[in-house]
Amino acid sequence: MQTRRIGEVQVSAIGLGGMPMSIEGRPDAARSVATLHAALDAGVTLIDTADAYHRDADEVGHNESLIAGALASWGGDASSVLVATKGGHLRPGDGSWTLDGSPEHLRRACEDSLKRLGVEAIGLYQFHRPDPRVPYAESIGALKELLDAGKIRYAGISNADPARIREADEILGGRLVSVQNQFSPAFRSSEPELELCAELGIAFLPWSPLGGISQAGELGSRFGVFGRIAEEHGVSPQQVCLAWMLAKAPVVIPIPGASRPETIRDSVRAADLVLSPQELAELDAA
Repeated sequence: MQTRRIGEVQVSAIGLGGMPMSIEGRPDAARSVATLHAALDAGVTLIDTADAYHRDADEVGHNESLIAGALASWGGDASSVLVATKGGHLRPGDGSWTLDGSPEHLRRACEDSLKRLGVEAIGLYQFHRPDPRVPYAESIGALKELLDAGKIRYAGISNADPARIREADEILGGRLVSVQNQFSPAFRSSEPELELCAELGIAFLPWSPLGGISQAGELGSRFGVFGRIAEEHGVSPQQVCLAWMLAKAPVVIPIPGASRPETIRDSVRAADLVLSPQELAELDAA
């Protein structure tokens, strides 16, 4: 597995997004653990989660607990795996997503995540989404406190525009290591954020890089050039999509979600797919 950098840590060029294993439509726990083990066996060393990745109101942190259990039961060396979690989103249990970016909530959420993950310091802690009711500087200030206190090893942000990326990095004293934004063939409006991260040397983690579970199966048909190039290489359109993203900048680390072992195994193979300049240009124009 090729590697890329988050802070001073080398991680797999393809990560794993844990959300599909814990929200509506999730598989049973056994299949989720098998998926996590398949990812680890394939060389994945970055797993992304959040305390809000759960379905019911009384199971906050479902995905974090699932991941902690899978790491504990895996036969390999889990010490090389960077678990990235997030705080600032809430799920009341009715299918909706709400926000709480207050410093008080983020401090409490971090403590709860530490317990569920069973670690002394969270590898990468990310502010999940700006809360319009709370000044952004206050939310990021809480991350700075957690960083200074050693509760988290690295700090990141999610769903941020260029101005907030610069603001967060300034508040953190140049210690912002990652930005996680939506980016896929169907959603390319985060190009400016990707370019800024490349300029600053900050990891850019595209979430939902395949456009969502339903679109992933239709990627080749909805975006014909992805399907054609996939056929020419004898790979899946998903692999072409992820390889296209990896070629955009050395800071890009896609985190495709998965809930089946075969899905993450296929995604991981994208790290070895080399696309020509002409193919990349065609994909950019698709």
